[in-house]
Amino acid sequence: MSKSNDEVKDGEITTAGIQLKTSRRWLADAVELLSSMRFAISLLTIIAIASVIGTVLKQNEPMPNYVNQFGPFWFEVFGKLSLYAVYSSWWFLLIMTFLVISTSLCIARNAPKMLKDMRSWRENVREQSLRNFHHKAEWTSATAPAVLTQQLVARIAARGYKTKLVAKDNATLITAKQGAANKWGYIFAHSAIVIICVGGLLDSDMPIRAQQWFYGKTPFNGNGIIADIPEEHRLGLGNPTFRGNTLIPEGSASSTAIIPQKDGVMIQDLPFTIQLKKFIIDFYSTGMPKLFASEVVIRDNADGHTFPATIKVNQPLIYKGIAVYQSSFEDGGSKLKLTAYPMAGSSETSFPVTGEVNGTTPLANPALANNGNTDYTIEWSGFRPFNVENMAQSGDDLRAVTKTRSLNQRLSDDLSNHLGNAAKSANKKDLRNVGPSVQYKLRDKTGQAREFSNYMQSIKVDDAYVFLAGVRDTPDEPFRYLRIPADDDDSVQEWMRMRAALLNPELRAAAAHRYAQRAIPESREGIAVLRVQLEQSALRGLSLFAGDGKEAAGGAGYMAISKFLEQVPAQEQEKAADIFMKILNGSMWDLWQVAREKDGLKDLPADEKRARFLQLSTNALSDASFYNAPVYLQMTGFDEIKASVFQVTRSPGKKVVYLGCLLLVLGVFSMLYVRERRLWVWIRPDKDAEGQSHALMAMSSQRKTMDFEKEFEVLKTQLKQTEA
Repeated sequence: MSKSNDEVKDGEITTAGIQLKTSRRWLADAVELLSSMRFAISLLTIIAIASVIGTVLKQNEPMPNYVNQFGPFWFEVFGKLSLYAVYSSWWFLLIMTFLVISTSLCIARNAPKMLKDMRSWRENVREQSLRNFHHKAEWTSATAPAVLTQQLVARIAARGYKTKLVAKDNATLITAKQGAANKWGYIFAHSAIVIICVGGLLDSDMPIRAQQWFYGKTPFNGNGIIADIPEEHRLGLGNPTFRGNTLIPEGSASSTAIIPQKDGVMIQDLPFTIQLKKFIIDFYSTGMPKLFASEVVIRDNADGHTFPATIKVNQPLIYKGIAVYQSSFEDGGSKLKLTAYPMAGSSETSFPVTGEVNGTTPLANPALANNGNTDYTIEWSGFRPFNVENMAQSGDDLRAVTKTRSLNQRLSDDLSNHLGNAAKSANKKDLRNVGPSVQYKLRDKTGQAREFSNYMQSIKVDDAYVFLAGVRDTPDEPFRYLRIPADDDDSVQEWMRMRAALLNPELRAAAAHRYAQRAIPESREGIAVLRVQLEQSALRGLSLFAGDGKEAAGGAGYMAISKFLEQVPAQEQEKAADIFMKILNGSMWDLWQVAREKDGLKDLPADEKRARFLQLSTNALSDASFYNAPVYLQMTGFDEIKASVFQVTRSPGKKVVYLGCLLLVLGVFSMLYVRERRLWVWIRPDKDAEGQSHALMAMSSQRKTMDFEKEFEVLKTQLKQTEA
């Protein structure tokens, strides 16, 4: 019975031993994998790919920008992969952590061996093993072994080698080494990777995430005054690392920084207050900023101590371990004065509008209500006090709102001119300041918005002064510009008068009648019928151009005319287009004069200047159907307020990264420029001649280079100088 129990116990011990060995083998295999070069290279490859993605794809942009760029489907896919904030994503930080572990294990496994090898003289060699070296030499010397040994040691030491004498059986071994510090290169380089990764992790958003996990901190995604934001959205003064931004208008102050997060922002409290006294900016002739700096006053929130400072690009202010960098500049809420001109309906009554950059203004006026254009809000998104443009390339940069294709080349060429396409110019620069501009969005009651950019002053384009009114549907599109010709008073008043008249059926009828009377002044019976027909044709052309009537089919301008001419037989389209355009141009002149008469103004002389203005006005009226805005806002004045954008950082890992970079430089230098060489010389008495010596020399190196071959030949020659 006892024997059976003993057998059971032995079986249990054997099973436990097998499990222990299996566990140890699994742990050893895991350590082997983590510390292997293939694992580290795989991690570095993934990090490199992630870095490319983070470079190509703009990081930490507003989410609507990504939706507009990629669409809803890919926006969700990329969002799940955290590609919009690659360097702070959980998987990137996890890879960095594994890289630290892998490299640390590699250092722990190999560094002791390398250090031991650096100290080792490799003296446990035999004469026969030296003969197996590729680089070897043998010779006989008439000098006694003891004397020869001293001579060879002196010559080897003169070449910069460290030497050691080892007594062998009836022989002496000279072992020498040089460049053993090459091993430090590997240790430094691998240690640098660990240190740099640790520094990067210290400066990551891991501390912020830890506060979200353990202290209930959550991003804030609403609107409101920063001082009133609840405590759960704020980070305290003890936050070890952060990187945020703060925008301060001139005359204002801030004691917080905004840290962007995926679902909103975190508010970082600062131990001091930054007050912006003055923002200074200077420009090159190209319009690029040459210098911008901020004159600030810093007040310590703990003791009230204040001191002035100037923060410039690449010259940050560092106070209490926090660096304040001059990042960029923005508008600080400039006050804008504008005049709104209706762009729909027959009203031409303008009205004043005021706004503040980064604010909103409801668009409300009785004239707009009569046209059905209500419930619009103006969102003021930007203001520039001056704009330097390359006017030599206006054909590429100042594009018309539309591009119309016709049924034949003749009409296509005409419409290309009518749409205001600039003449192609040579690739040269004509930099000019074209004055202030304002950028805003018009948002309707459904939440849909289009963005506009209007210049305050008229600009000379193609030998004519025009007001540029830009429009785009999405932020990733370039602006397309409507060109409104400037009248004799350098205003848009005459064009607005023509626009309102074109949409007034009574004035169109009066203009068609006047055109027919002017074109056929005779009153004979047959002529009267032609006059009536011409009047009807002129009225039809004006109605088509205005987008009024069934024939317009919902279109307006030259596009409506082009669609109408599609009904004409193909062989007659060119002739019909020529006649139609002549009637339209003539009736548009009379429409202009009728509109002036309505306002109590006298007719204008039909000269070349007025004809040029009429042509540009007709082109702009055609493009206006695609401008698709209830009003055109022309800036008449402004009170500029500048704002400075500061980047506020606390980065304890910065010095750690600097140390890692230093070690990396030293490591790479050591590996590339320090060559380890080992030398052995076996000296014994010559068997054939008493009092003489026999020497066997062998040499090795990790890298067989031409320099090593040359050094071996030189050493061999110098050491064999005592050869008999």
